[in-house]
Amino acid sequence: MKLALLGYGKMGRTIERFALSRGHEIVLAIDENNLDLLTKENLGKADVAIDFSTPASVPGNIDSCFDAHLPIVVGTTGWYGHLQEVKDKCEESNNSMLYGSNFSIGVNLFFFINKVLAKIMGPYPQYDVQVEEIHHTQKLDSPSGTAITLAEGIIEELDRKNEWVNNLVGTGEEVMNKPEQLLIESHRIEDVPGTHTVIYSSEVDQIELKHTAHSRAGFALGAVLAAEWLKDRKGFYSVKDIFDFNS
Repeated sequence: MKLALLGYGKMGRTIERFALSRGHEIVLAIDENNLDLLTKENLGKADVAIDFSTPASVPGNIDSCFDAHLPIVVGTTGWYGHLQEVKDKCEESNNSMLYGSNFSIGVNLFFFINKVLAKIMGPYPQYDVQVEEIHHTQKLDSPSGTAITLAEGIIEELDRKNEWVNNLVGTGEEVMNKPEQLLIESHRIEDVPGTHTVIYSSEVDQIELKHTAHSRAGFALGAVLAAEWLKDRKGFYSVKDIFDFNS
């Protein structure tokens, strides 16, 4: 399979390593220094594009891939305000796209267990719940897409929470959540690939569900697997379509 990498920083280079190890070829690698190479002709040389660029770059990158009828896997987060518009474009133009806040196999297992736990905790209102996420200082968006997915999973299963709010620690602007709001507390610490914790706390005890990424490797391998899955499909998908733990 021939791949185009849109975003060629640390994550893009890790994806390249896994792609090559699985017998794929990188035919295009775009970063801020060679944006002029992001052309319909060059995209046409690839079978699938993988985007780990920046939130601001994603809508334009998607449009370029749709114009070239190139399937695209988007792992960048922070652009989901455009999600419905992008889905409509994808379906109307008969293109292929798959997006996700996290492509790691372990994290997708974590998402599934998170929803199961939230459903179990429904009858026990003495437990309040919050999500904590820790990432490297280079991460541009807050909260992380993974934390949002966790929060949305909890809200879907737990009636006493109806929306999430974010507190980015260290900004000097403390956010206090109301009882019906789910707090996502974000921390930015140097060289942390990603740690997410779901915390249920009562007066007598605390339950924690935690995922710690040791490196970017799990995200990168998952993105390559997603590209392999998307290659011969048409339509608009999320990473949940790859990982079905109910079957």
